[in-house]
Amino acid sequence: MTRRLLFLAALLALPLHAATEADICIYGGTSAGVIAAVQASREGRSVILVEPGQHLGGMSVEGLGGTDIDNHKEFQNSPAVGGLTLEFYRRISARYHREAKFDEMVRQRLKNSSLWGFEPHVAESVFDDWVRESPRITVLRGHRLKEKDGVTKTGPRITALHFENGTEVRARIFIDATYEGDLLAFAGISFTVGREGNAKYQETKNGIRTDTHHGQLDKRIDPYLTPGSPASGLIFGVQDSPLGQHGTADESIQGYAFRLCLTKNPANRIPIEKPAAYDPAHYELQRRYIAAGGVISPPGANLPNGKTDPGSWHSLAGNFTGWNHRYPVATYAEREHMLRTSRDYIQGVYWFMAHDPAVPEAQRTTWSAWGRCKDEFTDNDGWPRIFYIRNGRRMVSDFVLTEAHVRKADPEPVTDSVGLIWWPPDLHHARRIVKDSRVWNEGAVFNESKEADWIPCGIPYRALVPHTSECTNLLTPTCPSSSYVAYGAYRIEFTFMIAAQSAATAASLALDHSQDIQQVSYPALRTRLLKDAQILSVPQK
Repeated sequence: MTRRLLFLAALLALPLHAATEADICIYGGTSAGVIAAVQASREGRSVILVEPGQHLGGMSVEGLGGTDIDNHKEFQNSPAVGGLTLEFYRRISARYHREAKFDEMVRQRLKNSSLWGFEPHVAESVFDDWVRESPRITVLRGHRLKEKDGVTKTGPRITALHFENGTEVRARIFIDATYEGDLLAFAGISFTVGREGNAKYQETKNGIRTDTHHGQLDKRIDPYLTPGSPASGLIFGVQDSPLGQHGTADESIQGYAFRLCLTKNPANRIPIEKPAAYDPAHYELQRRYIAAGGVISPPGANLPNGKTDPGSWHSLAGNFTGWNHRYPVATYAEREHMLRTSRDYIQGVYWFMAHDPAVPEAQRTTWSAWGRCKDEFTDNDGWPRIFYIRNGRRMVSDFVLTEAHVRKADPEPVTDSVGLIWWPPDLHHARRIVKDSRVWNEGAVFNESKEADWIPCGIPYRALVPHTSECTNLLTPTCPSSSYVAYGAYRIEFTFMIAAQSAATAASLALDHSQDIQQVSYPALRTRLLKDAQILSVPQK
């Protein structure tokens, strides 16, 4: 009996320390990772989908339920959604028994943002069921790449990935579907993180923004501990950083956030408690803003069943401006620390707004009505498990997507479209600094002109593949070769999913012909994508 028990124990332990092989390995169980896995399996490929955490779906299951589809009065971007991405949203609609309304909306090209929204746990159930439908997909959860020696290459080809728990995965082609770009970086592929200067790619919206208007504080706030005294130091949340010159390069990136999922339903509500290490001084910025007559409005319901997914509707309510510049290149331990510190802070913001006497009573009452959801993030006490990572690493390849491709005036054409980018350059503040003796938000870019100065553009296949000299069997739909500004237009969940389906299709074509991924025939790829209902150009009305 003892021998049999030991033998069974050895068998159970074997997958953690044995090599696993497939045609395609996808690292990152984000929405893009799942879509890529489903597409590859439909192409007849064996797939290993590896997720460092325990949940599939990325930000779509970590709070971002109010999708950026048809949610701006100035434009309608739902015509960009096709292929498996459209199938995902239709599966969501089926869970809410609204398929007929959804299909009619798509058929008539109606604009109804509410039919695209969902609760995180509903999205997770869709993703989980989807991968279970295919016997060709193997999912490995809780597998994180080793920070050192996590990737083995033979020449410019990746041959194996090595994980902290001892597992080794071998494949013929790899897809980095993480937000951070960990696989491509560990594979020695060139990347960048911060803001390029305007001069690098002849852009106008990149680099330091000394003229930031979008989301600027509408009240003058003294930044000093002792008002009027620079020698006293800065209040919490204001960085001691010089403004710099307009349009010059800078290592800062836009602020992250948690996309909380909140409810006012007493039966489903978990009150937001006072953090154990709550420090009232950390909210002096909010206190002074309110004293100056500013209003920080509470969230509003925008998801099914009265829920909401607040992110950054006010610059003092959601974003961690200036906190996360190093996150994409930080160690795992450093990232965990940033995550914990940021959660404590945002929990404190909600406590402050609901309880501090500096907040008018009417505002305290409206804020205190909201709480975490008992039926969301159930393994993390109702809190999202990851950041809303608005910027990770961006690959640097032979081709770089830039502002020129999305600008309305004399746009640079995209000749190898594998999907559509249909969103303006959208960048949140990168720094909160002192300008003219007041607190000043720096770096936001959005569609500020009276007439839109941007257009939808194709997702270039060349932006998804690295230099041939660096790697010939990796693609990334989430960390494309792009400038900081152009990535601001690209970084939408539905764009990631669209690009992921196309990346998986290209991977299958490369396997068909034993090619490097850079050698895939675009005409052949385009034909296959159109067959699968991908949208490659702006539909004619």
